[in-house]
Amino acid sequence: MKNIGIISTRISGTDGVSHEIEKWAWALERNGFSCFYCAGEVDRPGERCMVVDEAHFKHPDIAAINRSVFGSHVRKREVTRLIHAMTAHLRQELARFIQTFDIDCVIAENTLAIPMNIPLGVAMTELVAETGIPAVAHHHDFAWERERYLVNAAGDFIQMSFPPVLPSVHHVVINSLAQASLAHRRGVTSTVIPNTFDYGNPPAAPDTAVVESLRREAGVGPGELLVLQPTRVVPRKCIERAVDLVGGLAGAGKRLVISHPSGDEGDEYERRLREYAEMRGVTLAFIDHIVSPGRAASKDRPYTIGDVYRAADLVTYPSSYEGFGNAFLETVYFGKPIVMNRYPVFIADIEPKGFDLCLINGMVTGATIREVEGLLADAGSRARRAEHNYRVAKENFSYEKLEELLLGVMRGLRPLSPGR
Repeated sequence: MKNIGIISTRISGTDGVSHEIEKWAWALERNGFSCFYCAGEVDRPGERCMVVDEAHFKHPDIAAINRSVFGSHVRKREVTRLIHAMTAHLRQELARFIQTFDIDCVIAENTLAIPMNIPLGVAMTELVAETGIPAVAHHHDFAWERERYLVNAAGDFIQMSFPPVLPSVHHVVINSLAQASLAHRRGVTSTVIPNTFDYGNPPAAPDTAVVESLRREAGVGPGELLVLQPTRVVPRKCIERAVDLVGGLAGAGKRLVISHPSGDEGDEYERRLREYAEMRGVTLAFIDHIVSPGRAASKDRPYTIGDVYRAADLVTYPSSYEGFGNAFLETVYFGKPIVMNRYPVFIADIEPKGFDLCLINGMVTGATIREVEGLLADAGSRARRAEHNYRVAKENFSYEKLEELLLGVMRGLRPLSPGR
């Protein structure tokens, strides 16, 4: 088993799934595997990619299906026909991808977890069932964990493929709560592989000129704090809590810097957030248009997400729910103080490791603001916390830990013979 086919709706940009794909590919390539990519949007090397427009959740037909089946209990017959037609087309395209690159094993990145693209998930399920090809279903979040998918007219497809229960599919989840819920709802076992970061290679020292330039671009004045919200603008990020913190924090200049765009859930929350920030007298500085979605900067987007972290004085992470917490791992990597909400996965899988953090329980209080101001005024305490947190993260969430767990999964995969 040598050639790995990684399949998703999108393998591009700064979203968590794309980041984790890059990390898995690092571990696999380091151990003699070759990774190839199939998605509706891909920013990996062209000679290893196949772009299938219909795989993207923003494709017009997929968007039409989603509008019709979510938030309703009955679907139109023409929508059913469209799902079947799109499934047949995508199954052919996936088979072509496997044949073109001589794929030995497929990794489904969230495409068998949440029904953002129902035909793609069903096509993958049918292909695996028909061929017996070894498959790793890497689940970042499930349909039952997202409110927008709970009322739907596609329960038959969701039950079949999100996720499927097939003998050649090995399920991987990113936290222990997902492992328990998958066992309860589908009766299948899974392996927990948490999100990770490259703690074996500490970050380079910041480039002072780049940091100063980025702070100016973000509108942060001399002597002011750059408070960073390093996430997409979606409701579960609860960014209004960060607005509350900035509104009460001395030295923040009443400005919250947001590094990512709205993402795949529309812009209604962003409009509401802007209104709330205005009510609180806080300015939202959106800088996603100048931050590169990849590792390298470009002429149009001259800063990387690493530059953004290096420029930050404080990071906010007030989410009500996260599958794991990439922004948390990144913040620890760059040694920045963080204010974060105790969301369920954090409580179950991260907090017990012993990190030293500024935590909130659903709301920012006066005590929170006083704690943060005290920390920002004490450089020695910040340095000690940063060193301690880096050490804990390296022990538990390093690339080397990922490599160990992922190779264990790969060693257990076996192809099945197709039926007669």
